[in-house]
Amino acid sequence: MTDQNHWPNAAWGTPGGQPAPVQAAPQPAPAAQAVPAPGAQPGTYGTGTAAPGPGWSASAYGAPPAPAAAPKRRGWIVGLAAVLSFFILGLFSIGSCTAVMTAPMGALSYDSPSWADTVTGDTVGIISIDGTIQYDGSTSSPEGLKAQLDAAEQNPHIKAVVLRVNSGGGVATAGEEMARYVRDFSKPVVVSCASLDASAAYMISSQADYIYTAETSAVGSIGVIMSVTDLSGLYEKLGISVDNITSADAKDAGGGDRPLTEEERAWYQAQVDQINDVFIATVAEGRSMTEDEVRALATGLTFTGIDAVGNGLADEIGTLEMAVEKAASLAGVADADTVYLQDSSSDLGRLLDIMGTEDEATVTDMLKELEDRVGLE
Repeated sequence: MTDQNHWPNAAWGTPGGQPAPVQAAPQPAPAAQAVPAPGAQPGTYGTGTAAPGPGWSASAYGAPPAPAAAPKRRGWIVGLAAVLSFFILGLFSIGSCTAVMTAPMGALSYDSPSWADTVTGDTVGIISIDGTIQYDGSTSSPEGLKAQLDAAEQNPHIKAVVLRVNSGGGVATAGEEMARYVRDFSKPVVVSCASLDASAAYMISSQADYIYTAETSAVGSIGVIMSVTDLSGLYEKLGISVDNITSADAKDAGGGDRPLTEEERAWYQAQVDQINDVFIATVAEGRSMTEDEVRALATGLTFTGIDAVGNGLADEIGTLEMAVEKAASLAGVADADTVYLQDSSSDLGRLLDIMGTEDEATVTDMLKELEDRVGLE
């Protein structure tokens, strides 16, 4: 990538009966055709013919009588949609006996920033950091993560937080901000590494109180990369000429239409080294290691979960469930419910998807997914 502040993967930044027929007129007019009632839309359903309007009568225009068949399938679909709508609204209002049933009125307001507002008992909140670390408003961004941490901070029933991390990194600055938010969070934070917890994502994870990883997870990749693409050779072959008018000689450095000068390369290298030092210092502080110990591991490569536990980048091999138990233990809670902390408006769109789905199996799967997100039991 050419963005100087964007570090890609592997570096800092890497679904009844029928009605009686109408009697025809005794002497139908020859070659008479059915004429739609006023307001009918020709070709509405893609057939190229007019759709009959209200009060349309075959005999009135001399057409042969035909019984009207009731569209049974459509009626069932409408009925099913109505039942599902009622049931889904019931989910919002009722929830579960352990988490939502005693929630105060208005807890599911459209202004609610998080599902954290739905809990009333001891609960561990789970926040997913999935995909590229960047500024997109999701929980993989500073703004999105902070919103959920703030909601958990303000809710006395949220006793601890688990970060479910599956990311290869992303924008260095976003990772730095998110790491600060995790470090400054007042309640226990436990990380559960999925398949990948690397680069900027690991910088965030390093600030947690405890890190679980799978044996086969890829963890670490401490390092920084800045990519500069030189397309000047290709432009020359294609006969493309680029004239840059700049206020300083280095203003077009990294633009892709010329190679870097030695001075420019040294300048960018110094920036990369400086950012890497911040990365190393942050990990060292979060993991209670010396900077020399972290620097020795800052090869830019990932470690398996087994090796990460051995070298100090992670604490224990374990699952998400174990991470939840650990978080509850650190908070001094013997037993706790769970809730996925995310913007509640994101699930409103999911509800609309459910209401517009006809397949029963798909609806069941969608409802189960929503149930898991809210943490119902």
